[in-house]
Amino acid sequence: MFDFFTTVSEAEARNLSPVTLAFVGDAVYSLYIRQKLVLSTDFNTGTLQKLTSSSVSAHGQSELLEKLLPKFSEEETSVYKRGRNAKKSTKSKNASVAEYNRSTGFEAVLGYLYLTGQYKRITELLNEN
Repeated sequence: MFDFFTTVSEAEARNLSPVTLAFVGDAVYSLYIRQKLVLSTDFNTGTLQKLTSSSVSAHGQSELLEKLLPKFSEEETSVYKRGRNAKKSTKSKNASVAEYNRSTGFEAVLGYLYLTGQYKRITELLNEN
């Protein structure tokens, strides 16, 4: 049986591809934004979708990263750089290459923190926003 909150060690997470970490981090950030909007507003789903899209876009993540990067630990910075510099099989249609690379690094950090069970750290970082 699969447990939704299964965690891995930091060493195991470091061995995962940074693009794989970003894949998980993208879902983590999207769920965070959706839950925050649903619990703090009374908007219809169309409006919720538009607000979510602007936050989870590469451009929106790149802007948030400007505030968060100085707050990253050494390990988080290392994961961020691996994600930012990783070869990606896709390209963003609506963001510059730099924004897309930075957002991938940001998502890799969230994926790393989530998979290692550091949920309080995710909340701490994202509540800076």
